[in-house]
Amino acid sequence: MDPTEIAHRIEAGFADAIVKVMSDDNTHFEAVVIAAEFEGKRPLARHQLVYQCLGTLVGNEIHALSITALTPDEWRERSSGA
Repeated sequence: MDPTEIAHRIEAGFADAIVKVMSDDNTHFEAVVIAAEFEGKRPLARHQLVYQCLGTLVGNEIHALSITALTPDEWRERSSGA
């Protein structure tokens, strides 16, 4: 599975998400998802929202997925080094 296709599927599940998906072997993936929908949600709930976008691909075409799920404010804080 291509990282770009995974990114598009995740983007389709959120209003204005910024999504970056990386992979060295096209079966193990790392995703960074920045979305306002994560506001007030714990990490598990954020990951569940991302998994919902991918459906049955997880565990099949996507063997493993590491997710960093942040709100826009959290992303800005990380990016600024604060």
